[in-house]
Amino acid sequence: MTLPVFDRTAIERAVTTQLVLDTVRDALIAHAEGRTSVPPPLHMAFPEADGDCHVKAGWITGAADFTVKIATGFYGNPVLGLPSNHGLVCVVSARTGQMRALLDDGGLLTAWRTAAAGALITHAMARPDATTLAVFGTGEQARLQATWLAELRTIGTVLVQGRSPHKANALCEQLHARGLDARPAGPQEAAAADMVITTTPATSPVLDATHVREGAHVTGIGTDMPHKNELPPALFHRARLIATDDHTQCLDHGDFGHAVRAGATGQHSDTAAGELLKGPVDRPEAAITLADLTGVGALDAALASAALDQLLR
Repeated sequence: MTLPVFDRTAIERAVTTQLVLDTVRDALIAHAEGRTSVPPPLHMAFPEADGDCHVKAGWITGAADFTVKIATGFYGNPVLGLPSNHGLVCVVSARTGQMRALLDDGGLLTAWRTAAAGALITHAMARPDATTLAVFGTGEQARLQATWLAELRTIGTVLVQGRSPHKANALCEQLHARGLDARPAGPQEAAAADMVITTTPATSPVLDATHVREGAHVTGIGTDMPHKNELPPALFHRARLIATDDHTQCLDHGDFGHAVRAGATGQHSDTAAGELLKGPVDRPEAAITLADLTGVGALDAALASAALDQLLR
């Protein structure tokens, strides 16, 4: 029997934004409730090529499938005319161990999973009246975070902070084309937005904690390896509510772990992101809230299985 292989185009046709959001929300809740099996991710770094690779696996208790995923980020690729991110997902039966399908998605499902998780937790933790969003980064994930959050709440203005003015302007044009008011901004102005999402492969903090205003929410999604760092420890010290997608992972290689090791917050000061998605978040009006997302294999498993179900219909 030939293993079915589905490419990015087929997946884009079969899977809707709403399906991704619903699947990721349910998977985050399942993970928070301990209904998942997620081994530690495998990491490899390729400093000469400014690249990294993650191998993640996961299963939600009782689900028909589990997955093993390879995801790469080679950040010099755009100069070569290649995308920065690539990957594929192997979907395996949790009942027989047989390979069900290969999703040759070029990293699409990882990008969607990340965007959904970031949008969901930002929407849940930000003030209901927060309308100004700042994104640090100018790549695909910055675009997705802005557009997917706009599916959940009204966004008045998107501030784009990037090292390259050309790339920042290009992202603003992309966001304009999707109906969002966007403009470039400096790091201090961007850090003072109602909602801040960092989407970079940075190895040192991209914003100053003192520039974040009271009442703001910040989500970091880029620190997915031990050498990366987007959010300063001092911001965790200021935060009244800290969410992590996986406590152990975020301690090991998330911004939360950097803050704990710096003595800026306690090792058990975080709340599982999935718990905060069950209902309205009780947050003081002037509180700073913070989410550290490192990417959980169970979310990949749930999304790949849901995508495969659509593809096989």
